[in-house]
Amino acid sequence: MHIAIYLPSLRGGGAERAMVTLANGFADKGLKVDLVLACAEGPYLSEVSPGVRVVDLQSNRVLTSLPALVRYLRRERPQAMLSALNHANVIAVVARMLAGIPVRLVVSERNNISLSGSSLKNLRSRVVFHMMQWAYRRADGVTAVSGGVADDLAKAINLPRDRISVVFNPVVTPELIKKSRMPLDHPWLGEGKPPVILGVGRLTPQKDFATLIRAFTQVRAAHDCRLVILGEGELRVELEMLATSLGIRDSIQFPGFAENPFAWMSRVRLFVLSSRWEGLPNVLIQAMACGAAVVSTDCPSGPDEILEGGKWGKLVPVGDVNALAKAMTISLEAPGDQLPDVRHRSSDFKQGLAVGAYLNVMREDQSKKYN
Repeated sequence: MHIAIYLPSLRGGGAERAMVTLANGFADKGLKVDLVLACAEGPYLSEVSPGVRVVDLQSNRVLTSLPALVRYLRRERPQAMLSALNHANVIAVVARMLAGIPVRLVVSERNNISLSGSSLKNLRSRVVFHMMQWAYRRADGVTAVSGGVADDLAKAINLPRDRISVVFNPVVTPELIKKSRMPLDHPWLGEGKPPVILGVGRLTPQKDFATLIRAFTQVRAAHDCRLVILGEGELRVELEMLATSLGIRDSIQFPGFAENPFAWMSRVRLFVLSSRWEGLPNVLIQAMACGAAVVSTDCPSGPDEILEGGKWGKLVPVGDVNALAKAMTISLEAPGDQLPDVRHRSSDFKQGLAVGAYLNVMREDQSKKYN
C-alpha cells in the first residue's frame, strides 16, 4: 500500500510530531510512505525514518503548494492520503478533486475548533472555517484525535457525528522511552535538589502559562520547589515579566524549545498542563509515559479522556489559580507509592495502536463518500 501524508511543514507542534511518528510506523510495517510537505523544513525532519520519503513541494504557503500537490498526486498516484491541520485539509480536498485520480483521502482534525477558531479574528481564519464545512464532507474519511474534538467538530461544521472516527495520536514510541533516558545536565536536577515542576508548550494564550506561574507562586510560598517551562512563543517576555513581578523569577526558568523534552519529563517531580483548550494534548501523554505525576486543567478536549476523569491525575477548572495550586501541592506532598503509575495508562497511546487504527480508516471501501 502506498500512503501519502500531507502537511504544511515540520516546524514544530504536536500535530507535526504525531504525523512523523505515524509515517515512521507505517514504514515499519513495510508500506511505501511519502511525507509530502508544502515546505520541507522544521526540527522534526531529523526524526523522519529513512524508510519514509520526504517530498518537498517547495512552497512558502499551503495555498501556493496546491499546484505542486496536484502534480504529485497525478504522478505518484498513492492509494491513500492523510492530511492534518485544517487549512491543509482544505487544500488536500481541492487537490484531490483537481487531480482527478482515485486516491482515498482522510482528513484529520487535531483541535477543538470552536474554541481555537474563536481566538482567531482575521479574514483568513474565517475563510478556512467556512471552507472546512464544504471540504470535510467531500473527504472519504474524517478522524479526530479525541471524542471531545469529534463532538465539537460535528457541531461546529454540521457534520454527522457518525461520520467521524476517533483515533488517538501515536504518542508513545520506543524512541520516546529511549530519549527519556538520555543524560540531562542541569543544576536544578539531581539527588537532594528541590522538586521541579514542568510545563511544556508554545508560549501562547492557549497554553495559559500565566495561570501556572500564579499557581506556582502559591505553591512556592509553602514548598521549596522550582518551575521550568519549555517552549517558545510571543508571550515569552510577558511571562518573564509576570514571574519578576511576583517575586519568583529566580525559581522559574524558560529554556526555550527543547528537542528532547522527554529527558526533562522523566526527571521532574510533577508535570502540569494549564491549557485553556486542546485537541488531545500529546505532552500530557508523553509525561505520563516518562513516569511523571501529572495535574491538568479539565479543558476541552482530551485531558478528561486521557486521565479517565481524574483516575491518573488531578483535573482542575480552566484558569482557576487556587484550584491548580491546591492540586499541585497535594501531588507534591503525596508519597511516591501513593501516586498512580501513569505509565500503565500511557500504554493505550502506543504508536502501534494508532498505526493500526489509521490504516483501518484509510483502507475502508473507497465507494463510501461524504455527501
